[in-house]
Amino acid sequence: MRALALLLLAPLLLAQNRPPNQPVLVPDVSQRDIRIIYSFTGAELLLFGAILHPGGRIPDKPADIIVVLKGPTESIVVREKRKIAGIWMNAASARFRSAPGFYAVASSRPIGEIIDERTAAIYELGVGNLQLSAADAGSLAQTKRFENGLVDLRQRNGLYVEQPDAVEITDGALYRVHIAIPARVPVGDYTAETFLVQDGRVLAGAVREIAIRKSGFERFVAMAAERWSFLYGVVSIALALLLGWAAGSLFRRV
Repeated sequence: MRALALLLLAPLLLAQNRPPNQPVLVPDVSQRDIRIIYSFTGAELLLFGAILHPGGRIPDKPADIIVVLKGPTESIVVREKRKIAGIWMNAASARFRSAPGFYAVASSRPIGEIIDERTAAIYELGVGNLQLSAADAGSLAQTKRFENGLVDLRQRNGLYVEQPDAVEITDGALYRVHIAIPARVPVGDYTAETFLVQDGRVLAGAVREIAIRKSGFERFVAMAAERWSFLYGVVSIALALLLGWAAGSLFRRV
C-alpha cells in the first residue's frame, strides 16, 4: 500500500519542484533495513519507482533505466600467491582505498547499448568501471592485474553482479527490478542509485539508502569482537580448548 500511494501521489507532490522540461525519478525499495540472523540464506530486494515526464507526456522513444546497488566501501589489501621452492607464499600485494563490499548493476538493456564508455566510467556503471582507488604506487599494468583479480574473486562469490535486460519498464512510466542479496553480503550502509538515460545522456538520478545489519546472537558476537576484543579472544580460546577436551573425552570412552 505504501508503494502504491507513493506512485499515485508523486506527481502532485513533485509538480512544483520539478525542473522544467526534465523528467524526475521517484524510486523506492521493498526493504530499507535488512536483518541478518543465524538462518540468513540471502534475500531478494525489489527496487521500483516512477518516471515523471514533463507535462505527463511519455516520449516516443522510450528511455532506459540503470539501477546500482552498492556498499559498504572499504579499504582492502589484495595478495597474490606464488609457488616458491615448492611452497605457496604471498609474493605481491596491492591496496585499494574504496572497494565496495557488494556491487550489483541492473539495466533495461546492456549498458554498452545505452551509454558510451566515458559516461559509464564517470557514473561507475558496470563492474569494469569501478573506481577502486589504488593506494600503492605500482605500475599501471600491475595495478590493473590486481583490480581484475579482486573483481573476479568477488564475482565468483556473488558479490559483484551485472544484470542486463533485468529492469522492466511498464508504459514508459513505471520500472521494477529484483536484485538478489547473497548470504555472504557484508553488513553496513548501502545506496540504491537509479539513473534515467536517453540518447546516451543521463537525464535524471535518484538515491535511496539501505542498511544491512546483523541481528540477534550474530549481532551480539560482532559487537563483542569489536568492543571487547581482548576478552572476546580469551573466551574464544577457552571455548575452543573446552570443546576439544570434551570431544577427546567422548572419543576415548567410545
